[in-house]
Amino acid sequence: MLGIGWLSNLKASEISGNNALAVDWNELNGYVKITADNVIHIMSPNPEGGQNVKTSMPMIVAEELDVNWKDVVVEQAPLNTDRYTRQFIGGSQAIHQSWKRLRTAGAAGRQMLCEAAAKKWQVSVDEVSTDAGVLYHKKSGKSAKYGEMASAAAQIAIPKEVQLKAIKDFRIIGHSQKNVELSNIIKGAPLFGIDQHREGMLIAMITHPPAFGMKLKSINDVAAKAMPGIKDIFTIKSMMDDYPRQQFDTCTFPEVVAIVGNTTWEVMKAKKALKVEWEPFDDYTEKKEGRDQPVKVPGGLENTADHYTKMAAMASQPGKVRRKDGDPDMAFKNASKVIERTYTGPFLAHNCMEPMNFFAHVTKEKAELSGPLQKPEITEKTLSARLGMPVEKIDIQMTRLGGGFGRRSYAHFLLEAALISQKVKAPVQLIYTREDDMTSGIYRSTYTATYRAALDANNNLIGFHLKAGGIPESPLFANRFPAGAVDNYLAEDWTIESNITNGSFRAPRSNFMAAAEQSFLDEVAETAGKDPIEFRLELLKKAKEKPVGKDNEYDADRYAGVLELVREKSGWDQEKKTRHLGVSAYLSHDSYAAHVLDLEMTDGQPVVKKVCCAVDCGIVVNPDAAINMTEGAIVDGIGTALFGQMTFKNGVPDKNNFSTYRMIRMNEAPKEIDVHFVKNNIDPTGMGEPAYPPVFAALANALYKATGKRFYDQPFVNGLGEGEKGSI
Repeated sequence: MLGIGWLSNLKASEISGNNALAVDWNELNGYVKITADNVIHIMSPNPEGGQNVKTSMPMIVAEELDVNWKDVVVEQAPLNTDRYTRQFIGGSQAIHQSWKRLRTAGAAGRQMLCEAAAKKWQVSVDEVSTDAGVLYHKKSGKSAKYGEMASAAAQIAIPKEVQLKAIKDFRIIGHSQKNVELSNIIKGAPLFGIDQHREGMLIAMITHPPAFGMKLKSINDVAAKAMPGIKDIFTIKSMMDDYPRQQFDTCTFPEVVAIVGNTTWEVMKAKKALKVEWEPFDDYTEKKEGRDQPVKVPGGLENTADHYTKMAAMASQPGKVRRKDGDPDMAFKNASKVIERTYTGPFLAHNCMEPMNFFAHVTKEKAELSGPLQKPEITEKTLSARLGMPVEKIDIQMTRLGGGFGRRSYAHFLLEAALISQKVKAPVQLIYTREDDMTSGIYRSTYTATYRAALDANNNLIGFHLKAGGIPESPLFANRFPAGAVDNYLAEDWTIESNITNGSFRAPRSNFMAAAEQSFLDEVAETAGKDPIEFRLELLKKAKEKPVGKDNEYDADRYAGVLELVREKSGWDQEKKTRHLGVSAYLSHDSYAAHVLDLEMTDGQPVVKKVCCAVDCGIVVNPDAAINMTEGAIVDGIGTALFGQMTFKNGVPDKNNFSTYRMIRMNEAPKEIDVHFVKNNIDPTGMGEPAYPPVFAALANALYKATGKRFYDQPFVNGLGEGEKGSI
């Protein structure tokens, strides 16, 4: 086995004097195993959530190691914070954050193999070259496969500096490689957490309060306990009151009822027979790690109608000023035209195809867990604190996620599985029903944003005012476009407390702000009598040549680049004359995406004929995977924009399964999706989420072209037939 690592990733305790490099290779941060027959085993450290990092990350190592991809066998690495860093997925940062680290790992391994060969052949290491897993000394004609030198290479000191390949020499990166799990996926192999089965494993389910704002009062489990196959029924508390919660320790209902039995069917029947009383809770506070002040959680049973009333009231008052350039008040006072529009977005459920689940076997000696989780590295610390068990005795294995989108960042279900196993002293698989999953919270927040634009007599944009807020978080990005492109600019925000828990949802906050901002810019362009794409490009030109203010988050050239590319590839200038086209572009997770969406109305319903997309995510590691993610984001975004919504009455979610929560259907997906990537040599930026936010506004703008009506409130299906909301 050949382990790959570098000095900067070693623990301080592992570095001591001249023996700093003489460490146990198995303890290093990334590693490669090479068999005697030259098969290369590359570990993939991050969870696989469908974004194909299990293929793309090893591709980066293999490129610099200089091996033939067909000789590579990929393995899912276990959670091991001694060996790996940032071992989680989220924020579209898996490749972005690991790019240099993985390249360095591969290059270091190649260098060590070269040194081993040079030593054996008694030649200068500079004379040793590699090609597709074979070492060469051209002067003498000697050659050897990597496998022949792996044992000797493992004894070589880790190089302090390595030479990385020139981008022009890439032979694996930038070339499509099929998903390494493709065969298993097609065969239906047990890849997912819910597929697991262990000897002696019991099945567990939970019952949580039916409404937000309620807690457990009492249970009557006599009848349920007497049912066949039931082992035990009891309450558990996943989060202790005095525990300072970490960033992803959100838990809607910390105290739940656990039902444990032999089979899923028996447990489900007992769950229905369980009699539970619930009662309202009063206001309380939660300690949050890294925050000086506790977070207030208000009591009471909340209603969607009240939410919108409260948000409207907050929007009519001054908010917290987050950015101010120039003199916005004077710009609006002197404007020839002022356009004002308000946009809203509802709570949204994640609805992963695989409901929440986790396996746990907790004993006095250790805790073994396995299941789908986005941030095991962070969750491990919380579990250690809750069980009172050192991290060294906790083993979390990562399975493939049946959908994540941010939902599996919040691992209360892992804690519940561990506590249930600890209580019954047996291995347990906890499974959420679809109803449990959809009604247990951690939704996308509900948002609203009011935009105002001031135009002068020549239809130039001279003032821009944005006020955004939400329950319970603000969606505002004060320094994003068009900040920096308008002389007089003001951004404000506000929030309203709630006991309905929120969390990361694919492209957090961006998914709403892109919808509102890009819809509004289209309307401003129309009022100014300008082409929507040209209007945006004019603003970006100003942001590049004469930027206003500081801390502008975007690169004007990259932003303009995707707009220009999508204009060309979609045939915008010609097609807009006869087609109902909507355009949108947005920066999200360090990448830029632009869409042109072609829509027709058939029998009063929107039919998306085609979406043309341009993405700038830097170097594309695996084009197939990048196209797949883009296509998925577009389909997902269209469905969410049209149908996604969760409302509440007296704290009770109005939907609990797919029979009522409308998702996009196969025949509603775009008939064609055309994806293009900006070619450059920028290190990879985000890819899993950036193509999602712009879809909403591209759809809204195309709907306007097809119907003559603007769409301000999501889901758009509710707005078909409604008039405008705003004023000029």
